[in-house]
Amino acid sequence: MREEQQLRSFLNILEAYPANTPLNKFLPVFFKKNRQMGSTDRRRASAFLYNYFRLGQALKDKPAAERLFIAQFLCSTTENDFLQHFRPDLNAKVQIPLQDKIALLEPEGFRLADVFPFSEHLSHGMDAEEFLRSFFIQPDLFIRIHPDKEKIVKARLNEAEIPFQEIEPQTLAMVNGTKLDQVFDAQHFPFEVQDLSSQQTGQYFKPKPYENWWDACAASGGKSLLLYSLEPFIKLLVSDIRESVLNNLDSRFIGAGLRTYQKKVLDLTQNADPFLHHYQFDGIILDAPCSGSGTWGRTPEMICQFEESKIQVFQNLQKSIANQIVKYLKPGKPLIYITCSVFSQENEEVVNYLVQEHGLKLETSEIIKGYEHKADTMFVARLTKS
Repeated sequence: MREEQQLRSFLNILEAYPANTPLNKFLPVFFKKNRQMGSTDRRRASAFLYNYFRLGQALKDKPAAERLFIAQFLCSTTENDFLQHFRPDLNAKVQIPLQDKIALLEPEGFRLADVFPFSEHLSHGMDAEEFLRSFFIQPDLFIRIHPDKEKIVKARLNEAEIPFQEIEPQTLAMVNGTKLDQVFDAQHFPFEVQDLSSQQTGQYFKPKPYENWWDACAASGGKSLLLYSLEPFIKLLVSDIRESVLNNLDSRFIGAGLRTYQKKVLDLTQNADPFLHHYQFDGIILDAPCSGSGTWGRTPEMICQFEESKIQVFQNLQKSIANQIVKYLKPGKPLIYITCSVFSQENEEVVNYLVQEHGLKLETSEIIKGYEHKADTMFVARLTKS
């Protein structure tokens, strides 16, 4: 039967999946080697894999097939043939609230706390149960529209019959996996694909015209573009340890209208004086390398791949980078510290370190609870130099 074949395909892919490899890197390669799988088969297999890993470390002693059935039950909101074939008892109740599903599965040994076994490290103010339940809800796709392009973007989405929710005039939410490149020229998107929580960090920047800002760990440049959208007359330096990343920024920046900026390849665990000399900035954004635990709703395979000891490794790296960049901040000016982590060691503890060891003043900080809005969870703090 079709459902039996779908299960065999899932088990074959799971067996071929190498540990410590992102699913979004593995699956395209696997499908390219197995061209006999049609587009529908690929979509179904991908959904199965992602749902399976949303179980995290719960029920890890059960066979993979049984774990998949339970994952499908938790992640589905409508009845489906696959679940009906293997677990009709669960399929009959697939529309009940998620909290009731979890209670229903407890006699089978399911415990929500087992999904994410790092809850003791969560940042202050997080609702642990709500956060854990969010792993069974696919996050949305969010875009931030370039200024004066709102009408064009919304009109094209409506013409293509792509449903969207307007969070703000320039911020839209869509179903994850929406094929925007089939509606817009991928080389010249009139918007940025940027998570809702990431967009909200911009409220802490507060740039002024002609100020000199430094995006110290620029990565894909999302925070730089957010800064530019808030103040187009900013003077900007972007840096990263990876030259390839910086090379890829140019086309994205040009598409957004950002053409005046400097780039430097910097290893910020080392002294940057030979490159920056005694230059000082009016603002520094430190979107620090981190565990990424606030984004694992999009990459659930990471729950099983992550080792608890890495939290301390990331904290040490964050402190090391902070030690190097603080001296380039002008007195009275802000350091914006950001992570996409939910761990207090990477968030509040690093902020406390900056206050105690470098004399920075904490103006405000927030854990942005993306799990309440089908978005990533992030941490942001605005500190100023005395």
